[in-house]
Amino acid sequence: MSAPFRRDGPPRLPAEDGPKDEEFARTYAAGYEEGVRSALREVLGHASRGHTTAELRMLVESRLARLPEEAELKRKSMLAPPRQPAWASLLRPPTGARPWVAPIGPPIPAVLHLAPGGSLLIKEERPRRALDLLRDSAKRFPRVVLLSLHPPELPELRADERIVIPVTAGGEGADGVAPAPGEIGGRLREPMEAPGGALVYLDALEFLATEHSLETTLRFVQWLGNQVGSTGSALLASVDPRSLDLKELSRLERAFQSVA
Repeated sequence: MSAPFRRDGPPRLPAEDGPKDEEFARTYAAGYEEGVRSALREVLGHASRGHTTAELRMLVESRLARLPEEAELKRKSMLAPPRQPAWASLLRPPTGARPWVAPIGPPIPAVLHLAPGGSLLIKEERPRRALDLLRDSAKRFPRVVLLSLHPPELPELRADERIVIPVTAGGEGADGVAPAPGEIGGRLREPMEAPGGALVYLDALEFLATEHSLETTLRFVQWLGNQVGSTGSALLASVDPRSLDLKELSRLERAFQSVA
């Protein structure tokens, strides 16, 4: 009887035990940890503001519905090449002044007017004309809702007629979580759907676009415009046109009935 076969050399590693990519695994685990941590912080932030179980469920479902789109936008932004400055336009020698061309379309009225059901976007470096129009129009509405980093004082209104909805973290409860546009919209429903509607003043578009992405902010403004039309409210917004490129500014303007 022959002796059993004996293999010389070190034993062979199982097929599934290949070399591990430690750096990839560590990066993936760190990203997973940060994602779970961010989600739990957001849920805790909503709960600390006194939301009911049904409201929490609605907020979480809304967030989950937007998650694939946000992840895809994040993936595209990480894969896209960095923006290069347009050196050709910067290095082009100066030319003479362009001849004046008459503007196309109806002229902008000298006196701005804001009627119920309307929305107006004012392009200015600082909210000056928008604030003047806000003060002139405030008494024509039962209540005024302010979405601003620096809510203006309106001494001609009673305390219950001036409603401030914080757009930054720490506005109501120092939990360090800025309210999402969906949460801001939920708080806007009550004053806008009350009898007579509300005048909504918004001068924090640049902050919202930076904090929550431009796409989310545009959807919020489009929803707000539809809500204004259905409730007899009005929307007055101010934006610095230097903070957006031409395409982004054009998309924002299309969400409003009038632009000045």
